Parts: sequence; structure tokens; C-alpha cells
Amino acid sequence: MKWLTVRTYKLMHLTDDALLADLSSLLARDRENTAAFLACIAEVDARRLYAPAGYSSMYAYCLEALHLSEDATCKRLQASRAAMRFPALFPALADGRLHLTAVCLLAPHLTLANADELIALATHRTRAEIELHLARRYPRAEALRIDDGISPLPQPALGQVATLSGQPALGQVGEVALAQPALGHVAAPAPAPAPAPALRDRIAPLSPERFAVQITIPKSTHDKLRHAQALLGHSLPSGEVAQVLDRALDALIDQLEKRKFAKAKMPRQQARPAAGKRTIPAHVRRAVWDRDGGRCTFVSRSGHRCAAQKPLEFDHVDPVARGGRATVDRIRLRCRAHNQYEAERTFGAGFMQEKRDEARRETTEHLAAEIPGAP
Repeated sequence: MKWLTVRTYKLMHLTDDALLADLSSLLARDRENTAAFLACIAEVDARRLYAPAGYSSMYAYCLEALHLSEDATCKRLQASRAAMRFPALFPALADGRLHLTAVCLLAPHLTLANADELIALATHRTRAEIELHLARRYPRAEALRIDDGISPLPQPALGQVATLSGQPALGQVGEVALAQPALGHVAAPAPAPAPAPALRDRIAPLSPERFAVQITIPKSTHDKLRHAQALLGHSLPSGEVAQVLDRALDALIDQLEKRKFAKAKMPRQQARPAAGKRTIPAHVRRAVWDRDGGRCTFVSRSGHRCAAQKPLEFDHVDPVARGGRATVDRIRLRCRAHNQYEAERTFGAGFMQEKRDEARRETTEHLAAEIPGAP
């Protein structure tokens, strides 16, 4: 593409008919390329090729390697995964019957029983027309405006909770919204049990030093917040939520750092002996965390180091099954994706899958023994 110059995009020399013909041709190619691009994303995702390239997830690969925006990444991942489950979406995108937004609107509602019908109903429709059809088929209550402060949401139907996206999230009941003034609308719960993606919290920068936050919390969290405000009544009379959260995060971070990498103000002078082969002593965890900078250490063949800072695990350079020891120079930080990737490279993907299945069976049997009637 180096031959492209500014001149390439100056089209004043084209006749009207030629310009319109080029526009139609480019649009057709763009649609075909979009469908092919989504198929590639889906296959790379399925093969987990992002791991050997040095990325902890397909989302990170699209964002950092392909340089897509957050919105473009989310939309294309949702569409590609939906198309993998319902392949009829690929030709519908390629020939222009559906646009990318249409696929994302349909994705949460598609099933084997209704996929063909919904694709047909959305064919050559605008976003507004598709939203109207889905609203008729999966009606929702009116949106609720949150003006400021902490406002209760209407009681959702059992097993559902209102979300900012207007879709129900399963498994929670009775939530409240914690919001800053004028941050948007929160939709009331939908009576239809359509599956939906998990709600993403909204954090928007207002200035270099200030951020607006909008989240939805369950009633239990709301009660804890109110209780913390009461306990801080003397030192924090205003009870400002931002200050309460700041103090709570200080306490939480201190607790997590102690647990995850044994951070201590006054560490022991003499290290305790390890309790087992897989136990990593506290002094080793502290040293490894500091050395690796709290970040995955996997480096791809091209020299790209994984940027993941969660979820991190302490990984033995030499597998424990082959005599690996928990010393500072033989322990490293790896994100979960690259820890599993290394294990599969060492023992084989089939062996690791068997181990995971075996662990699931043991967990199921344990639950069945402890809780009669448990699935």
C-alpha cells in the first residue's frame, strides 16, 4: 500500500457516473472484506493464536496488535462469535443484507430456532427499524433517568437486573445505581429472558485529575456503603461517596498485595521453609513480583512482551512434575492465558484438557457429596 498518496484520494477527475460506479464497487468489496475479516477474527480467537503472539486475549490482540478502537474491537468480537455460532450471518454481511450493527443487535437474541427468521426481518433494515422490531418482540419497560446521587432501580423480575445497555443480566436481584450527575439513562428490567452481554461500568475522564464513574451495585453493596458512611461519621462528616471509595480501595489494595505477593512492611529476615512442592515462599513471591513489575513476562518470537497485569499467576520455569523448584530465578509471572499456553506446549493440549476435565469431575463429585441434589 506504499504506492497510495494524497493524490489517490482526489477524485475530481471522475465523471459522475464513474464516481457512483466506484462507490458501489468499493462498498461491495468492503462488505465482503468485513465478512472475511470477521471469519479470520473468529478463527484466530478459536485457535487462541493471540497467546503465542504475546497477548493475553483476543480483545488485547485486536486492541494492541491490530490497533482497532475499543468500540470496533467489542463490536467485531461480538459479531464474529455470533457468526461462528450462526454461519448464515457471514453471507448476509458479505452481500449487504445485514450491516455490522445489525449483527450486534441480533446477537443477544439469536437461537437455532429463530436465527433465519431474525436475519430475514433485519435484512436491509436501519438500526432504528431493527431496534423497533426487537422492542416489539422483546419488550422492555421505560428507561429510568438517574439525576444524581444513589438512586434505587425498580425491582426487577426474579433472576434479572436492569443494566445500562437495557438488557437483563442474569443471576442478580435488587440492584441500585451509583452515578454522578447527568451521566445518562438506566433502563428498567426487561420481562423477556433474552441473554445479554455483561454490563460494562462507565468511567469517563472529566479532566486529567478527575473522572466520572457510573456503576450498578446490588443492594448488599449499597448497604455496606451506607454502613461505611456511618462508621466514618466523625472523620468524614460529609460521607462523600468518592472519599469512602478511596479509603476502601486503600484497605483492599493493602490486603490484596499481602495475599497475592506477600507484601509486608517488615518482612521476615529468615524465610520459612516451603510447606510443599507447589508452595511458593513469601520472599520468592515478593522478589518475583518486584523483578517482573507486576506484569506477564511472556515474550513472543517477534519480541513482543505480553502487557497483561491480570489475572497473573506465579509460574514455574521448570514444571513441578519434572522437579522444578520455587526459587527466585526459576519462578516468573505469567497471565493465565500464557501459563496455560506454556503447559500445553510442555505436556500437550490433549493432556492438559484431560487434566481440566478431571478437575471438573472431582469438583462435581465433591459438590454432590457435600450438597445432596446439587447439579
